[in-house]
Amino acid sequence: MGLRVAVVGATGNVGREMLTILEERLFPADEVYALASRRSMGMEVSYGDRTLKIKDLDTFDFTGVDLVLMSAGGAVSKEWSQKIGATGAVVIDNSSAWRMDPRVPLIVPEVNPDAVHGYDKLNIIANPNCSTAQLVVALKPLHDRAKIKRVVVATYQSVSGAGKEAMDELWMQTKKLYVNDEIVPEHFPKQIAFNVIPHGGDFMDDGYTTEEWKIEVETKKILDPKIKLTATCVRVPVFVGHSEAVNIEFENEITADDARDLLRESPGLMVIDSREDGGYATPIDCVGEFATFVSRIREDHTVEHGLSLWVVSDNLRKGAALNAVQIAEVMLNKGLFKRLRAA
Repeated sequence: MGLRVAVVGATGNVGREMLTILEERLFPADEVYALASRRSMGMEVSYGDRTLKIKDLDTFDFTGVDLVLMSAGGAVSKEWSQKIGATGAVVIDNSSAWRMDPRVPLIVPEVNPDAVHGYDKLNIIANPNCSTAQLVVALKPLHDRAKIKRVVVATYQSVSGAGKEAMDELWMQTKKLYVNDEIVPEHFPKQIAFNVIPHGGDFMDDGYTTEEWKIEVETKKILDPKIKLTATCVRVPVFVGHSEAVNIEFENEITADDARDLLRESPGLMVIDSREDGGYATPIDCVGEFATFVSRIREDHTVEHGLSLWVVSDNLRKGAALNAVQIAEVMLNKGLFKRLRAA
């Protein structure tokens, strides 16, 4: 017996990726529904070798649906997730709407899978920020081994993390530069083509941005509230794939060789770390891959126990769609879907 699954926001980058990953990982779904707003009615999306017609979220009946993968933004999730949860369906939400709600588990399956048991307060589980997801997958085994005290991370985030309009802006600006047309930024505050922008989200009173704040508080909730973390988020002219330069200070000794061996054996990670030209992962290498890649593992000699490393991942996959499907797989393996448990 398979599940009845609905994807909300199925016409967006992440929604389409959710459908792709459900099929790639052979998720046991008897029925799959693709939902979006009324203006998307008539559109079609792919699910394996099938084509699904978009259904209207406002009029869809969630009775009998087991799982809803939500990727339609925070406002839509705030309006709909609790209503859907009240029907008995489990909502796995990709927005920031529920991440810091104490009633809602915030899950990265390689890091805190047992936290899914708290889902039944609202029938909602939150997906972390895309930069947080890949970061904590790399931090978890190191924290277990040597206990992390402090993390300093600089992100190099692709435009796909800001949606399809952001990807279109990079593409259009690049074309205009080649023919010497005027560049007028619309989605980003400055030109993104052939440039980097040290700004993600909205500015807060302390000078940090909301994107930087999310990485800090989500890492604490998922991994350990005692970890100190500071982040600088940078948008770069890359279509898909987030990169992070990570500096870690530990309580206990850990060498680069120890870390390299440990990360190679840890779930969800791929270590590519040859100390030679090209012996590291870049965003292009990670596109379409399930793994989070770790490279440039080296000791930081400015602190007693420190490491620096480079972390790269496909943000539409591990940072969003893949993580959501992995959460559903955890629930499946733990027998938490009510209809299957009753059967």
